[in-house]
Amino acid sequence: MCTFANVKVNDMSNEEIRYSLVQKLKDEHCLWSFDNASVSSIPDDVLIEKVLVYLDLPEIDSLFVLFPYKKVKAAWLEHLVPQEDYYYTLNRFLSWYYFKAKRPDAYIKAMATRHFNKMMG
Repeated sequence: MCTFANVKVNDMSNEEIRYSLVQKLKDEHCLWSFDNASVSSIPDDVLIEKVLVYLDLPEIDSLFVLFPYKKVKAAWLEHLVPQEDYYYTLNRFLSWYYFKAKRPDAYIKAMATRHFNKMMG
């Protein structure tokens, strides 16, 4: 079970979890391209991407409380996997730890290739 400042995520509403994640991203200066008005309406897939890249395991764990597993995985596949070299270590970890890939390198390569082929379409 993950916690934010000693508060169990299961005791928080979805709005509180989302607000906490956005605040942590703002504290880390990860939302510099958003003005204050648009930060509250940040798209789910962008929030997931930023949390996966910039925050730690408790915050990543909270994504699976806030969103369905498939939505988190889809955002990862769409935003991080295509940048396979840039996020090589992170993608290997996420694919193994959260998405249970038996062979992370082969899985990431296959998903990146699938994404590229879909873009070339």
